[in-house]
Amino acid sequence: MAAPETSEQEAQVQALRRILTSEQEPLARRFRALFSLKYVASLKPPTGQTVPAIEAIAAAFASPSALLKHELAYCLGQSRHDAAVSPLRHVLEDKAEDTMCRHEAAEALGALGDEASLGLLREMRDDAQEPTEIRETCQIAVDRIVWEHSKQKEQLKQSDFASIDPAPPLAQSAEQPLIPDLEKTLLDTKLELFQRYRAMFALRDLASPPDLPTAVPAVQALARGLTDPSALFRHEIAFVFGQLSHPASIPSLTETLGNTNEQSMVRHEAAEALGSMGDEEGVEDTLRKFLDDPEQVVRDSVIVALDMAEFEKNGEVEYAIVPGGTAIGA
Repeated sequence: MAAPETSEQEAQVQALRRILTSEQEPLARRFRALFSLKYVASLKPPTGQTVPAIEAIAAAFASPSALLKHELAYCLGQSRHDAAVSPLRHVLEDKAEDTMCRHEAAEALGALGDEASLGLLREMRDDAQEPTEIRETCQIAVDRIVWEHSKQKEQLKQSDFASIDPAPPLAQSAEQPLIPDLEKTLLDTKLELFQRYRAMFALRDLASPPDLPTAVPAVQALARGLTDPSALFRHEIAFVFGQLSHPASIPSLTETLGNTNEQSMVRHEAAEALGSMGDEEGVEDTLRKFLDDPEQVVRDSVIVALDMAEFEKNGEVEYAIVPGGTAIGA
């Protein structure tokens, strides 16, 4: 009985690969195929389709879409599998590649905890010719890998989020960290980004579930980070808001998306974060205003965000597809 099941799974992964790598497919459908493949690539323990799923994701790096390639890198980093290392290094080392994609590749290597990539990451971190976003991301990735393999790694509070984050939340202690103290660390530009990211994810965890008494104050503290001088930092705040899907973040996300002077890597995260709250009143109308935005990556993000909003409204189980219509993992 096992053989037909394996054959069916293999055919499924190959069908998803065809969707993901086809420039004729709508972008939103390709994203759903990607998240289906991410599910397979991240299964623990790995299956016979883990590596084929990773290879399918990596094959789509040939696409001209910066938004899609950035998401490919993120999904590979979440796989926790060594097969993802080589394609991610290739993207990071390709100086002709979009900065947003290269940044995500560096962050993904950090998420994988790949010690063998430390030399490359340090080299990129110290290269004055590299864009600031690349250098900052490589620094955070180095710090995360070193932390991951440290013998003194702290005990962390269990998070509601299954994602492998660029930095762990602050260590668990007997005393609950106060939001003003976390906000002070979050906004202190004299501190290392890794430390500030740890405060960011600690605040995120204080905002989930959304009915916690600390949720709205934590969201408000995070929102103040959207004025930070680092575009990388601002983009991560928007990403965290997408994870939280807390209505209190909608005003600041709307303002960020509407700021045409803001960097596209930040605006795109704001669009996708709004898409995660598509069932909230007015969100879809806000997103539709940017379908003709001058920035390609923002336009593409709005298309995906509107698809996510539709998914939220329909109450679907997984933002993913399987050829034939059933969601993987449903």
